[in-house]
Amino acid sequence: MSKPNISEQDGVRNLHFGTRIIQGAMRLDDQLALEFEYIQQMMLWTLFIEQPMHIVQLGLGAGALTKFCYHHYPAARTTAIELDAAVITQCHTHFALPLNDQRLSVCTMDAWDYVNDPSNHSSCEVLQVDLYDAQAIEPTLNSPEFYAACADCLTDTGIMTVNIFCDRDNHSHNLEAIEQSFSAVAWLPEVHDSNIVAIAFKQAPSIDFDQLHARAVRIEQQLKLPAKSWVDGLMLWMQG
Repeated sequence: MSKPNISEQDGVRNLHFGTRIIQGAMRLDDQLALEFEYIQQMMLWTLFIEQPMHIVQLGLGAGALTKFCYHHYPAARTTAIELDAAVITQCHTHFALPLNDQRLSVCTMDAWDYVNDPSNHSSCEVLQVDLYDAQAIEPTLNSPEFYAACADCLTDTGIMTVNIFCDRDNHSHNLEAIEQSFSAVAWLPEVHDSNIVAIAFKQAPSIDFDQLHARAVRIEQQLKLPAKSWVDGLMLWMQG
């Protein structure tokens, strides 16, 4: 397992797993901000769920999503699963990740083991999946069996968001694997380079775009996230 290391540039601290590839980042003058567009898009579920009780993150990265959810959803439990204990240490030391408490659990374990543990099934409304190794060629877990176990972890109305970063030819492989276990799957237009964020629903939603636009306005006010662009992206997906 590659040793995590730190770099800084233009007021942003970056996390690497032994390579030049950035695995997470924090703006030094705004430690809660979600620096990258795809990380912001992982909050796409907020268009559909306003008050989750349990949010689970698979793959800690620099802890950005975990910190964000912990701060903005004080009534919820936030759980993060990370295989590499050294990454958790770096997040505590350099990326302002809070220590575990009654609402926050950052656990050193394999995401595969977590989703396949029956005690975690039907336990969360939101599952955010962002699993990459040092080379970040494709998700480290992306089989139909893995996504089926992810679906098992969600409540009946739960939602999963997934960061899919890989060669464009492999996007369809990941999406087809997700579609086998979820009633509805959509994705936003590609950002960065070969990077898309998908959203998967245990139960297919009834989408009213007027309601989504109204919800997006509230999200932009409350969370400072570009939610109106997500609604536009979902409209493009439906038209495509």
